[in-house]
Amino acid sequence: MSDSSTPSRLTGDDLTTWAALATVLEWLPPALDAPLVRGFDLTHFEYGILYALAEAPGHALGMTVLAGYANSSLSRLSRAVSRIEARGWVQRARDPLDGRSNLTTLTEAGLAMLEKATPVHALTVTELVLEPLTQAQRGQLREISLRIQRAIRGQEGWQPPRPVSLDSD
Repeated sequence: MSDSSTPSRLTGDDLTTWAALATVLEWLPPALDAPLVRGFDLTHFEYGILYALAEAPGHALGMTVLAGYANSSLSRLSRAVSRIEARGWVQRARDPLDGRSNLTTLTEAGLAMLEKATPVHALTVTELVLEPLTQAQRGQLREISLRIQRAIRGQEGWQPPRPVSLDSD
């Protein structure tokens, strides 16, 4: 049972705002996939796996941790890792510290693929998401996205490491 302040349906500006966001959520994934698939036979999801492994210590992550980074079920992640493992871009092995878990490790071939695909990915993100916005809008998009992340899970998702300042005080 909802109280009287909870809308029973979206209307007006709320509906227009939701429709715009829902459309972006539907259109953006295939738009991010297209140049990666065309150039490298690599989906955006698979690119994200390679990227996460490249950023990890020793270029390795446990499957559960990787699934969390990828916002993926273990079964979806396992299928994607199997596809990129068959290409020689990653390898899986038992975690030497926990024999019940598997580690996925980025190979040299995977790192080379990531290095080739990254400029294409960066260009796609820049053209589709960043260039259409002013600098102020980029900041607003960042803040809006972080608020939505926290509303969904009570926490923020993956954040790039902050650059280390070389200034000394």
